[in-house]
Order: sequence, then C-alpha cells, then structure tokens
Amino acid sequence: MATQAHSLSYAGCNFLRQRLVLSTLSGRPVKIRKIRARDDNPGLRDFEASFIRLLDKITNGSRIEINQTGTTLYYQPGLLYGGSVEHDCSVLRSIGYYLEGLLCLAPFMKHPLKIVLRGVTNDQVDPSVDVLKATALPLLKQFGIDGESFELKIVRRGMPPGGGGEVVFSCPVRKILKPIQLTDPGKIKRIRGMAYSVRVSPQMANRIVDSARSILNKFIPDIYIYTDHMKGVNSGKSPGFGLSLVAETTNGTFLSAELASNPQGQGAAVLPEDLGRNCARLLLEEIYRGGCVDSTNQSLALLLMTLGQQDVSKVLLGPLSPYTIEFLRHLKSFFQIMFKIETKPCDEELKGGDKVLMTCVGIGFSNLSKTLK
Repeated sequence: MATQAHSLSYAGCNFLRQRLVLSTLSGRPVKIRKIRARDDNPGLRDFEASFIRLLDKITNGSRIEINQTGTTLYYQPGLLYGGSVEHDCSVLRSIGYYLEGLLCLAPFMKHPLKIVLRGVTNDQVDPSVDVLKATALPLLKQFGIDGESFELKIVRRGMPPGGGGEVVFSCPVRKILKPIQLTDPGKIKRIRGMAYSVRVSPQMANRIVDSARSILNKFIPDIYIYTDHMKGVNSGKSPGFGLSLVAETTNGTFLSAELASNPQGQGAAVLPEDLGRNCARLLLEEIYRGGCVDSTNQSLALLLMTLGQQDVSKVLLGPLSPYTIEFLRHLKSFFQIMFKIETKPCDEELKGGDKVLMTCVGIGFSNLSKTLK
C-alpha cells in the first residue's frame, strides 16, 4: 500500500463511489467538499452514507470524517480486511450500486470476502444482480480471479420501494492479476436471459419471454430465457417484474441489457409485452455498440488492467460511456496512469458502431496484505 500520500481534493457529489474505491486501493486520502451544498436537502444521501459504512466494515483502520451538514467528507483509507460481513443496503438504490464497488475491491482483501447484502435486487437505475452475475464475474475470471468460492447467489428478490431482497457474494483473494488481451469480441452465438416476477401473477414472466423472443428469434435460434417466480418470504416486500438479457459471443464476451417495471405507486403501469420488446431492443443496441466488455463493466475492466502486472493489457470497447471517461480521469489522478486510446472505425471485420482500443501497462499492484498460507 502507498504510504501517507498527499490527499486529493474534489468538489461535488458525482462519482463518489469511484473516488472512495480508488482512494482505498491507492491508499491516498480523499477530501470531498460541497456535496449538494446548494440543495434544499444538503449533504450525503442515505445510500451514499450506507456505501461509506460498507467500506468501513470491509477495511481495518479507515478514518471517516463528515461535517454536521454532511456536505464535506474526509476519507483516509485503511487496509482491506474482508472476512464474513453482513450489510443492509439503502433501499433508495439497488444492491448493484454496492456490488460494483465490492467487485473492484474484493480480490485485494486480506481474507477472502463473504458478504450478505440485503435490500433491492433489481431496479431501474443500477445494474441488477442478475446482470452483474452474468457479465462481471466472467470478466473477473479473465484476470485470473477464480475458484470454487467465487460466486454471487440471489437468495431473495426485492423490488423497490420496499426491498427485502438478499444476495450472497463470495470472492477469493489474489496476490497479482494477469494482464489481458481482449481485442476480438467474436460473433454472438447464444442469448440467455432471466425473466423474474415477484408478488404479481407468474404469467407475467411468460408474457415477457414471448415478446422478447418475438424480436430476437429473427437473428439467432439459440435463445433461452429462464423464468423466475419467487414466492412467499423470498419475494421481498414490493411487487414487480423485469427481464435481463445476456448475449454470449464465440470468444467468451458477454453483453447485457435489462429493464424493470416501474416501482409500485410511481409512474404508469408497464405492460410486460412492452417491457420484453424494449429490453430486446436494448440488447440489440448493446450488441451494436459491441466491444469485448459491455458498457456497464467498462470501468471495472479498465481498473483491473491498471492494477495488473507490469505488462501490456489491451481491451476493445464500444463507445466510452461518460462514467468511464470520468473514471479514466480519476485513474490518472490516483495512479498516474494513462491509457493509449485508438479509435477503430467499423469495417468488414468490426461490425456495428465505432470501437475504441484501450492499451495500458499495469502498475504492478500487489496485494501485500494477503496472508501467506
């Protein structure tokens, strides 16, 4: 870990997770001012405070100072400790919001992480647990993070606004990461999906499946969408339904899309047929964007490339999302690392939208706190 490095200073509430995660990995303290200072309800929101509490649980010796109004935050990271943890997430954001941060930190703990997260499993804002399970876990495996203790299990589903879902995430620790060369996405060979419904008629999921297939069947025959209807205590506290779709390519790349129904009492009711069709179109849009990593996991791939051995890593991405662009700026300020960015216009070989080839040399980050057995 870096010794007492000089602290970085930011203003505003945007990209709070990025800053805290990178601060924890680099060991550099971070100070964030003017968090919603001009808002009617100033300061940190509940879901952000919950994320900070989660970081406090998985680290040892972190120092967190928040002023009275919650508009200024000082975070001095401790050592990543891991172990068995339980955390109740805020129901304002889904468990995916917390898992995205954990996926970045989990491989670098002292003890393998086994965490139970409770809250909302699927909502309309963050990537759902289904999508992270289908796309982020195979991505981590490319970097050499694998083992029988590596899993993400949905025990209960919870829809907003009530929540009541529960997932278990366990991840082994690694001393170093492998560099990757993901430059050929390959062709789509199959599409898998999960249509879920909780506290509504089980027929909803079947209606979603039929409408999604009506669009996707024109392109590829190998489509299988599972239906998941959870009953009783496993169905959480609020009704809802949704669909997550994942396309797998011949080279083991996963591209995903998802949609969820409007939360109970908010917005107009959504027809399952419309939801299925729109989600299928979103998947086609994601396939058009293409690349070896889908748009939800771009920043995770770039972070793991940065932390790899001192060797060249390359990845072909679709158009960079604004979140990823800001993440690259943060990587530069925390780790002093720059990516070589080459645009690849679409031609005979690369179908779909314009692609970006990202190349970097890892900083040789080594997990010093990993216990030697």
